[in-house]
Amino acid sequence: QVQVVESGGGLVQAGGSLRLSCTASGLTFADYAMGWFRQAPGKEREGVSCLKWHADRTYYADSVKGRFTISRDDAKNTVYLQMNGLKAEDTAMYYCAAGVAWDGFCRRDNFHFWGQGTQVTVSS
Repeated sequence: QVQVVESGGGLVQAGGSLRLSCTASGLTFADYAMGWFRQAPGKEREGVSCLKWHADRTYYADSVKGRFTISRDDAKNTVYLQMNGLKAEDTAMYYCAAGVAWDGFCRRDNFHFWGQGTQVTVSS
């Protein structure tokens, strides 16, 4: 049974930093693309950053480029999202997902296994 578990969310002031972690079990982690998505109240879930297997391709949404960094540690079955320069508009529930398809973008349809989410709140 595949399990995806996020951690690291919280409340932070604008300009601050957080690092989200996501651990996946029950799958061959190194064979999966991993992604971070977020959903704010009343909005669609959007792809924030995704990382292909072998970490040789990445995608960042324009809104987070230069501020967020995705990375993975296959030995620990873990993917990270380092978030710097946080803004109030980054406030959302952040979800981690695993998938076996890659087309260069963070498309929800490419990801099959999802976590329950971790809340990030940025106060202005």
